[in-house]
Amino acid sequence: QVQLVESGGGLVQAGGSLRLSCVASGRTFSSYAMGWFRQAPGKEREFVAAISWNGGSTNYADSVKGRFTISRDNAKNTVYLQMNSLKPEDTAVYYCNAVWSITTINPRFGSWGQGTQVTVSS
Repeated sequence: QVQLVESGGGLVQAGGSLRLSCVASGRTFSSYAMGWFRQAPGKEREFVAAISWNGGSTNYADSVKGRFTISRDNAKNTVYLQMNSLKPEDTAVYYCNAVWSITTINPRFGSWGQGTQVTVSS
């Protein structure tokens, strides 16, 4: 089982940027497609972005397309989420998890990390 640790969140004004990181333990990280998810207060966790095992393909939720970029560094067991042009509706706790593919975006691991809080002020 891979353990996941997210970081990089914070408080930012609308229009600002943040870069989230997710470090995974375990030697099999590079074999998994990875995804970012978020959960706003009172809402269900939702898909944000996914990247294939080698970084060659990506998929984004419509709400973040053109503003967020997912990337990965398999040598560092890390997946990133660059978030630009942030909006108040992006406020949420952000989590990473493995996914079955960039189009089959169900979380693969039953356990989640602690997440990282992103708060966007208007």
